Amino acid sequence: MKIITGSAKGMNLETLEGDATRPTSQRVKEAVFSMIQFDVENSTVLDLFAGSGQIGLEALSRGAKKATFCDLSRDAVDIIISNAKKARLFDKCRVSCCDYKQLIKGMAGKEVYDIVFVDPPYREKIIPDVLNRLLDAKVITENTMVICEGENEDVFDGDEELKGKFDVIKHAKYSISHITILKLNTKEE
Repeated sequence: MKIITGSAKGMNLETLEGDATRPTSQRVKEAVFSMIQFDVENSTVLDLFAGSGQIGLEALSRGAKKATFCDLSRDAVDIIISNAKKARLFDKCRVSCCDYKQLIKGMAGKEVYDIVFVDPPYREKIIPDVLNRLLDAKVITENTMVICEGENEDVFDGDEELKGKFDVIKHAKYSISHITILKLNTKEE
């Protein structure tokens, strides 16, 4: 796995061994950054379920000004830190070893992000919970792009009330992965 372009272009990233994490494929990462290429520079990025940190580091390499990484695994956090240092991007990183619920709760009313990557383990089916927590904590605004990766086309898992709070900006399927880019729905009801 490599950083595709930018200041750390071509750098090989370490990943966790075994199947505890499922790294985003290079093809999917290329597609995501193709979709958001004009929104990355000078953005603030939140990479939830960060694994090796490849998504947030790709954003930093492309000019994002800072990134917050969150993963529950100490081993994953150690790899994120190592990769960030190797890419010479560590000074723009904040890395937290905690549960996403804890991180989002701690940010409530204090931080807002331009881009949020949500890529939890597929088997957990928690994207709706993550979206609700981001909304409740006011970590996202009408300008925030929330990029979800999951195994289902419906990131809202049938929750019509939650679906009504977002606009689907783009959706694409790559093998078993569904990428959905969301923005808050700001239309008057």
